[in-house]
Amino acid sequence: MQQAVEVSTFTCICCPLGCPLEVSFDAAGSVADVVGNTCKRGAQYAAREATAPERMVTAVLPVAGCLEPVSVKTTAPVPKACVSAVLEACRGMRLAMPVAAGEVLIADVCGTGVAVVATKSVP
Repeated sequence: MQQAVEVSTFTCICCPLGCPLEVSFDAAGSVADVVGNTCKRGAQYAAREATAPERMVTAVLPVAGCLEPVSVKTTAPVPKACVSAVLEACRGMRLAMPVAAGEVLIADVCGTGVAVVATKSVP
C-alpha cells in the first residue's frame, strides 16, 4: 500500500451523525482512502468534497413594482469556485411581475448547465 501524501479532514453532512472524515491522497493527487465514515454516502461525500466541492446557491432578488423580494435557487449544486459568479449573475437580473414559483430565470447560469429558478410566486 502506498504512503498517503496529504490528508484533508471534513465533517460529513449527509445525515445528522456528522462523522469526522479523513481523506488521504496519493502522490498523483487522487483520493487514496477515506476513513471515519459510518456509511457509503459519507465516503462518497468526502471524496467529492476533497476533489470537486459543489454548493447549492440561494438568494433573494428584488422585483420591480413589488415590495417583497423573490427567493431563488439553483436546481442543482454548482462548483464551489463558481458560487460568486452565480450570485453576480443573479444580482444582475431585473425581475418584473409576475414571477411564478418554479419559473426558470436563468437556464444555464455561468455555463454550469444548472438553472436558477424562483422558489416563490409574486402575482
